[in-house]
Amino acid sequence: MSLAFVPGRPFSLIGPNGAGKSSFLKTCVGVYEPEGGTVTIGGRDVTKAPIFRRVHAGMGVKNQKPQVFGDLTVRVNLWIAAYSRVKDREKAAGIAGKIIAMLGLQDQAGVQASALSHGQQQWLDIGMVLCLAPRVVLLDEPAAGMTNEETRELSGLVRILARFTTVIVVEHDMEFVRTLQGHVTVLHQGEVFAEGDIETLRADDRVLDIYLGRREHV
Repeated sequence: MSLAFVPGRPFSLIGPNGAGKSSFLKTCVGVYEPEGGTVTIGGRDVTKAPIFRRVHAGMGVKNQKPQVFGDLTVRVNLWIAAYSRVKDREKAAGIAGKIIAMLGLQDQAGVQASALSHGQQQWLDIGMVLCLAPRVVLLDEPAAGMTNEETRELSGLVRILARFTTVIVVEHDMEFVRTLQGHVTVLHQGEVFAEGDIETLRADDRVLDIYLGRREHV
């Protein structure tokens, strides 16, 4: 498959288990090396670049499981992420403060990350990605473990981010994808199966077939 993503609105990759969503994401990130083709960020070929080089090129990644420093506070987690980019203690502190306010984590700023709820750890992980000021953000099932309210807030954040940077979401939850109001790509057996808006795709019997395991598309 060949896919291109640009800022303006969120992009979502959906599909049944085994469709190739995670494999595609891991190839973009650099966990898997493709046997053919290229991966580019802003025109820069990063196909064979290690993960950290891709991050330097502007890639930010939010994995399924929160990747936070459990023994450190929320503020310090964000400070570390910001410092890795700006290499200035005061600037990093300022960035961390802005992200804390953006995510509504003021009351948890001094709390150890391990003491946060799963949903709050997801928020913190997203905040650490944003501290890198990435040009493209890859979100792997970001709503997993969040409450309904947290999921609604996340949807709003993703839509705002997509105005300024490229956002790609891999997600199982069709209702969450619907709230993103973006472009949706359905993957099946490692290929692009269908594309469009979520309402059209949800009314497509072929898409329902592969999700529900029915008829000829299984």
